[in-house]
Amino acid sequence: MLNIDIESLIPHREKIKIISGILEIKDTTAISTAMVNSSWPSYDGKEVDSLVLIEAIAQTAAIVEGYKRKQQGKDGVKGWLVGIKNAEFETEKIPVNTNLTIMIESKYSFDNYGVIEGVVKAGEKTLATATLQAMRLNEDNKVTIF
Repeated sequence: MLNIDIESLIPHREKIKIISGILEIKDTTAISTAMVNSSWPSYDGKEVDSLVLIEAIAQTAAIVEGYKRKQQGKDGVKGWLVGIKNAEFETEKIPVNTNLTIMIESKYSFDNYGVIEGVVKAGEKTLATATLQAMRLNEDNKVTIF
């Protein structure tokens, strides 16, 4: 596990921050970890809806962008608008205390727009795959629409 302050890279804070560790980070890829717990969004008393895995992929992508910005001497990413291009879920619910591994790859980016592919696994079992489209806020906190 890398010793990196996740909150310095992404805008998410508890209760929506679900990434708990970073295993690997490069210019266009990252691997993060998360432990499903009762403070997560959509917790129903014993498990969470698998839709939250989209957020895990998006937060891992934000880690890559925040890390690149930190390397350039800038603040971490302030916010994103994220759309789901496609997603496949292998389960509807995820039990509390499930360890997750989230792997993302930035397929391409242009200015403040990017496309990210992600996979979420519990051990060797794939729980979700998704392609996300993301638009990052400009420095002045406005969204650029192409």
